[in-house]
Amino acid sequence: MQSFPRGLTTVEPLVAAESLTKHYRSVVALDGVTFGIFDGITGLLGENGAGKSTAIKIFLGLLQPTSGRAVVLGEDAARSITVRARLGYMPEHDCLPSALSAAELLTHMAEVSGLPPSRARTRAADTLRHAGLFEERYRPIGGYSTGMKQRVKLAQALVHDPRMILLDEPTAGLDPAGREEMLDLVRKTHREFGISILFSSHLMSDVERTCDRIIVLQGGRVVQSGEVSSFTTETETVFVEVDANRDVVMEELRARGVAVRVDGAGLHVEGTEASVYDHVRDAVVSAGAPLRRMAPQRRALAELFDREDDTWEAR
Repeated sequence: MQSFPRGLTTVEPLVAAESLTKHYRSVVALDGVTFGIFDGITGLLGENGAGKSTAIKIFLGLLQPTSGRAVVLGEDAARSITVRARLGYMPEHDCLPSALSAAELLTHMAEVSGLPPSRARTRAADTLRHAGLFEERYRPIGGYSTGMKQRVKLAQALVHDPRMILLDEPTAGLDPAGREEMLDLVRKTHREFGISILFSSHLMSDVERTCDRIIVLQGGRVVQSGEVSSFTTETETVFVEVDANRDVVMEELRARGVAVRVDGAGLHVEGTEASVYDHVRDAVVSAGAPLRRMAPQRRALAELFDREDDTWEAR
């Protein structure tokens, strides 16, 4: 299996795509992609149709590649059935049986994975407690909210204690509060259980807040990959937010020869040297503006791309 360098060492990936190609007749979903997924939380980022779901299904052995191969936990995903028992999968689409309770579904999934009935029931209850559904575990799933259903889908991916889980658009259909709760749960899952996670999403902000590394697909090809921190480094600007008199602060800064521009509720001040902070301090005092926040600005992951009409172009 191909190895990938990390720092000064060479580490075998948990999942490796090796010149992986998948055609659906005339449509090329994956076009000879090569990448590795390691311990931690890895974001598979790209617009809808970029090839994310196809890659996941190949890793799970549900699809056969047209060429190349996928190596999962040291085995060929196209040939190994046993490796699937070490993976968990949270699908994007709604696939839950509405008449069953969450406890019944998870107990069944645990039994299918090989646990005896009594242990399966205990494991199901523990997993639903982790997912925040313990009090609702006996209610029929059909009466659950969208956020609760997403939690059930995550829980069923975890109930058999996999080595790795693959999440396909885990925040789909959730409002902002529900999205943040799901992202917290994903981070908690990795932190408490040590399970590695492949997090597939078209939402850059979700990936930026959750993942250690990213692989960006565009048109079936890898266009960016690496540590999230390497893409969101500090820029040469300082972000300043005040509770009042923002325009006066901006005038004071410009009078001191400092380049400044408005950005939403705050100001971007050019430069990060010590004198810039001195100018900001003096301008805030002169303007009588209560300072809410001042910090070096970090580049957002979304700044790597131009998005027009729901298309992505890597910069």
